Parts: sequence; structure tokens; C-alpha cells
Amino acid sequence: MPSHSIKTSDLHPGDQVMFTGYTMAQVKWGSCDEPDMLEEDKAYTIEEVDVHSWHTKIKLEGIEGKFNSVCFEYYED
Repeated sequence: MPSHSIKTSDLHPGDQVMFTGYTMAQVKWGSCDEPDMLEEDKAYTIEEVDVHSWHTKIKLEGIEGKFNSVCFEYYED
């Protein structure tokens, strides 16, 4: 289950990311949604990428909310 850090410019709909956990500071930054329903070390597919000047939010397929991209690593099979 190889993974690596995410560069915001590398994020695209359809990419796979692995959830690595979160802190409340990461959630509050940019008013992101709390990813308490996600499972650590599980891969998810990006549906939408919302780049801001100081953070990036990602929407995942089949999951309600937009989450801070720092809570994820890029995932490759």
C-alpha cells in the first residue's frame, strides 16, 4: 500500500488518497469539515479539489463534507 505526501498541484478528481488522521486545528483551518467518519489507512477517491491560498479542501466520492488535504497522503496501488 504505497503512499506519499501530497502536493496541492498534484490533486485531481479521480485520484486515490489515504486518510492519515486529523487534529482539530487542521479541521478549523479554513473551516473544513471534521473527518470523524473516515477510517485511518483507508483509501478514498477524490471527487472535487478546492484550492485556496493557504489550504486545500478535498471532497471524497460518497462522503459528505470537504476535508483539509493535509489529513491525507497520495495513494497508489
